Amino acid sequence: MEGKAKEEAGKGGVIDTWLRKHRLIYIGATRHPFILAIRDGTVNYSSFKKWLGQDYIFVREFVAFAASVLVKAWKESDDSKGDTEVILGGMAGLHDEIAWFKKEASKWGVELSETVPQKANQVYCRFLESLMSPEVDYTVAITVFWAIEAVYQESFAHCLEPDTNTPPELQEVCQRWGNDGFGQYCHSLKKIANRLLEKASDDLIMGKAGDDVLKKAEVELIRVLEHEVEFWNMSRGTA
Repeated sequence: MEGKAKEEAGKGGVIDTWLRKHRLIYIGATRHPFILAIRDGTVNYSSFKKWLGQDYIFVREFVAFAASVLVKAWKESDDSKGDTEVILGGMAGLHDEIAWFKKEASKWGVELSETVPQKANQVYCRFLESLMSPEVDYTVAITVFWAIEAVYQESFAHCLEPDTNTPPELQEVCQRWGNDGFGQYCHSLKKIANRLLEKASDDLIMGKAGDDVLKKAEVELIRVLEHEVEFWNMSRGTA
């Protein structure tokens, strides 16, 4: 990322530059018909229950990925930056999230022990596994980590805006990821990712390694958005 690209990134961070560049897929992930159906009150509850069971499976895989990102942060980041504390806080939240999924599944009559991961879920989980390797750069991993969390925050916060028709029984679901506290957590992850991406950009300008890291991070960000769209499609029964 050189010249004009570097200047544009400086205005709002590398991530914002990429989100403008890949705006259509980002909108597809954060304003998917599944989310819009929750927002306008027309959601098919069988689709919601399918999402509930499938996302429980995904979150359990995501815990392992989060742990791998934490290890990378511990090895590669400066303690004064606070990266490990931010990621560790998110992992503590995942413990509560798994408990929440179990409670919701019981309420909605979803048998988690009998839920089988569907193809889109399996592919997404394999994608996460591929990023747990020690060879994957911390910059790439934290960018992916932010993107996964941010898609849910953006999506469910949209269902909490004024003048929505989100059903009362789904308000708690939307609050879990759409609340301001989770939004601040996502903002903290974004700051970490932007700091590392901008360092990689500076390294590139100075003739050091950086180009491969930037390209890889952008590619994997796009892949997250594509996987999220497929996950929503799966939940609606369109994939």
